[in-house]
Amino acid sequence: MAESAPAAPEDQGQSGGHGFGWPVVFMAGISTILGAIMFLRFGYAVGQAGLLGAIGIIIIGHMVTIPTALAIAEIATNRKVEGGGEYFIISRSFGRTIGSVIGFPLYLSQAVSVAFYMIAFAEAFQPLSGWIQENVGFYDPRMLSVPGTLALIVLMLTKGADLGVRVLYVVVLTLMLSLIMFFLGGPVEGFETQEEGLRLLARTENPDQFFVVFAICFPAFTGMTAGVGLSGDLANPRRSIPLGTMLATIIGMVTYVAIVLKLSMSAPVDELANNQLVMADIALWGPMILIGLGAATLSSAIGSILVAPRTLQALAADGAIPGDRANKWLAAGVGASNEPRNATIVTAVMALVIVLLGNVDFVARIISMFFMVTYGALCAISFLEHFAARPSYRPSFRSKWYISLFGALACVFMMFQMDPIYALVALVLMVILYFIVRRSQGSGQDDLADMFRGVMTQATRYMQLQLQRTRRSSPGSAWRPSIIMVNDRTFDRRAHFEMLNWLCHRHGFGTYIHFHRGHLNRESLDAVEEVRDRLLALRERQKSAVYMDTVISPSMLSALAQSLQLPGVFGMNNNMTFFEFSSHDGDKVVDEIMENCLFSDHARMNQIVLRHADMHFGQRREIHIWLTWNDSINANLMVLLSYILLGHPDWRGAEIRVFAALPSGEVDERRANFLNMIAEGRIPVAEKNIRFFSTNSAEDFDGLVEAHSSDADLVVMGFNRASLITKGKEVFTKHPDLADVLFVSASEDILIE
Repeated sequence: MAESAPAAPEDQGQSGGHGFGWPVVFMAGISTILGAIMFLRFGYAVGQAGLLGAIGIIIIGHMVTIPTALAIAEIATNRKVEGGGEYFIISRSFGRTIGSVIGFPLYLSQAVSVAFYMIAFAEAFQPLSGWIQENVGFYDPRMLSVPGTLALIVLMLTKGADLGVRVLYVVVLTLMLSLIMFFLGGPVEGFETQEEGLRLLARTENPDQFFVVFAICFPAFTGMTAGVGLSGDLANPRRSIPLGTMLATIIGMVTYVAIVLKLSMSAPVDELANNQLVMADIALWGPMILIGLGAATLSSAIGSILVAPRTLQALAADGAIPGDRANKWLAAGVGASNEPRNATIVTAVMALVIVLLGNVDFVARIISMFFMVTYGALCAISFLEHFAARPSYRPSFRSKWYISLFGALACVFMMFQMDPIYALVALVLMVILYFIVRRSQGSGQDDLADMFRGVMTQATRYMQLQLQRTRRSSPGSAWRPSIIMVNDRTFDRRAHFEMLNWLCHRHGFGTYIHFHRGHLNRESLDAVEEVRDRLLALRERQKSAVYMDTVISPSMLSALAQSLQLPGVFGMNNNMTFFEFSSHDGDKVVDEIMENCLFSDHARMNQIVLRHADMHFGQRREIHIWLTWNDSINANLMVLLSYILLGHPDWRGAEIRVFAALPSGEVDERRANFLNMIAEGRIPVAEKNIRFFSTNSAEDFDGLVEAHSSDADLVVMGFNRASLITKGKEVFTKHPDLADVLFVSASEDILIE
């Protein structure tokens, strides 16, 4: 189930708090695991679910707790776990905002558990209820639970964790004696006449549903993390937490299996289902079970009142509590061991109020869900750390990623199996708490800790490798634009940003590189760092899906050469360059665009050039495509880019019109090809929006364009290398009466399927 790497050396100077060792972690865990549920409800589990069902409950419960214990052991051997235990682990992995969201419910569940166990402590005196009522005149369990809680509070405030740990030794010894008495006992009177052997499926009539029984018994398995909350008081948490937690979990599981086997062989199912103190009837000396019950509930309460204040203290130390004064007061410790006295007072008041109310059913069901969330988060951290593969994550003990993933999924599944309504309530409360904490801590708080960044990096790396492998095995399939733009006119115009955003909204990928003219040195790096921040802010404002960065180079051509050779940041190589100029720009800018197009043609890149005007794409209702006898290779790309534009909300409701100006001898053939492509669905243009013109001169063509497209919101026209060489910049400057024009040149055959 796990593999161990060579043990890490003992941390020097790591001692903190009281300097406890692994036995304290083990005793805190085992005394909470073997608690009130074991004494009061395991007979019920066997009677309601049968022996096989009870063993199934134990196995399913440990399908959650064992992955969690392994995850804790792994995380604790990677870094020093300071005060706060589970909260510290979660907050330093998921970030302090999300850590606080989980930490608050974790603290509440620990604090309310003090009251829950003290109410159960009063159940140990149930046999004396008749005597008390006879002598006092009435009986209320709070007559025992309230004084017991007050005594516990006084002891914790005056003696602190030292006394709590000394009591744990006595409690564990008492539990051992009570279990020995139970296993030495025989069947209840009259049961020896029943059928001998294991009754695997025998259960009471009209039993409760399996997951109802599981929900009642599950708190018995939640104690394995009790010792983790003492992390700030351990001499060496890296050793003590894994060893103590795993030992308590395994011994607890074996003990539970032995108990249900003994119960099944010692009493009839009706007795098991209805007598919550049936273990006392089976034991060699019955009162020892009641003593063990009292000791178990008391130890669980001690464990909770030791751990809960330390979680609250850690939350306050991170500034998670609203109000600076409250944080400072709750984070304060007493003495060299940093005893959380103030946090203990808050916890004690909360526990005492709930004990006085005497009913924790609703709260107990909610906190069970919060425990599940905590365990799921711990398992998720282990899984994500495996996936992130950060060099800084080097635990000396390693679980398996699939065990951690299974544990996280099992927690979510069990929450909804136990009680879907309470599961939803717990999750909704945590979402509300997230926004409260987020607001109180400010927007600058980082939710994505290094682990999440590592996960995203690994996921990106994996997907890029897969995409590259797929492209090599099936080249030319599923073509989509991957556009790169290198430009130094970044902040004085916006038309090119909008066109890039439209083309990359769903179907394409875009990379924008701001060109900074100069040589690579510290000064230029400082300058582009500020520009990069402005680019990222611009992308956030535009809600753009374009990747933005900067390049430092002596010239535009050298910057273009650098950029075109780099792999695409989205896992596929760039296949298209994008250039732009304004109709108000001078000849120098247009000459540069022409030079860049000729240069990028050597790299076999498709090219688009945007000439934008003052109309700013008008009403975005009509896109006109003009095809000529020179556009045999450009046509598909021109149509495809126009179709991609229609997929953006800014062009919703727009339509494409195609105008084909061809020599008279080619019109009929090209018309037949176009109509065939429309019929096959390869061109998303209505037949009524396609017009063919027969023309044999450039002058006639220019007149047709002016006559039909002067009011178009965007005109798409083709060009090629030969036309650039022969006509020069006239390719981009002709038709001055048109508004915005997108010039397209394809360097490859692109199929529209």
